[in-house]
Amino acid sequence: MKKDQMKLIFEASSSNEAFARISVAAFMTRLNPTVEEVADVKTAVSEAVTNCIIHAYEGYERDRPVEICCTVQDGEIEVQIRDFGVGIEDVALAMEPLYTSKPQLERSGMGFAFMEAFMDALEVESKPKEGTCVRMKKKIRASQTKGD
Repeated sequence: MKKDQMKLIFEASSSNEAFARISVAAFMTRLNPTVEEVADVKTAVSEAVTNCIIHAYEGYERDRPVEICCTVQDGEIEVQIRDFGVGIEDVALAMEPLYTSKPQLERSGMGFAFMEAFMDALEVESKPKEGTCVRMKKKIRASQTKGD
């Protein structure tokens, strides 16, 4: 199967979270995913985008873009979600289940744990004052039997 890509750029606003997950779900349909696989990817995308909205741009007065780049190839979807905000000082700590830097907002601290649980691979790269990139991959089982 040839490599197909999609790129979205949108404002880090809660009104765009549903748009992001539905766009990724629509893009991945070319892999003939199951309902469960679509739900898994939508959940992971929702968590990553919500992290950008809640955490990335606190105190920033400039544009607040979120970029999503998706690639499908060889029966797998890769989703990269990037912000250009404050970054994460300690990625390992931020990825610990139940850790939240915003307890006053009643955040559960399970975003990265959900991403890890619903996807096959998760990588997080972040630099303070430069932003964060979350890379997730999921192999779509149905596409493996169709020969892509």
